[in-house]
Amino acid sequence: MFSKEEAAALRKLFWTSFGKSFPRKWLLYNTKIKGFSFKFVADRKKAMVCLDFEHPEDIANELLYDQLISLKNLLETDFLPDVIFDENYQLDSGKIIRRIYVPFDSKFSIYNKNTWRDCYEFYVDNMNQFELFFYEYEDFIRQAI
Repeated sequence: MFSKEEAAALRKLFWTSFGKSFPRKWLLYNTKIKGFSFKFVADRKKAMVCLDFEHPEDIANELLYDQLISLKNLLETDFLPDVIFDENYQLDSGKIIRRIYVPFDSKFSIYNKNTWRDCYEFYVDNMNQFELFFYEYEDFIRQAI
């Protein structure tokens, strides 16, 4: 088991190592759509790439999510065959959001450096596909709000 400080240092090292190993400017929060952002997630047991809907107005989240649902077949067929749509995803904080994500299916822990390299490659491959999808259908997605 790690102390709080050791765990924090390992998490920081995980993310800085990712940035150094794969230097690239990711889209993430720069979608220019309020509450609509791409994220990398990593913790003790799982890793994933996500598209989160956290607009302060519930109707905007619903409209955006519905717009993505209409593109679900294209996303699965042309970009991310393992994508999961979840309109009631519970964050660790207890907050419920809409999330579209691809989970890392291999064994992973942010505290196990031996799992990092495979996770990094998963991040690069899947986030790149998510971004390509977004850029391809950005105008259509924006029509939702």
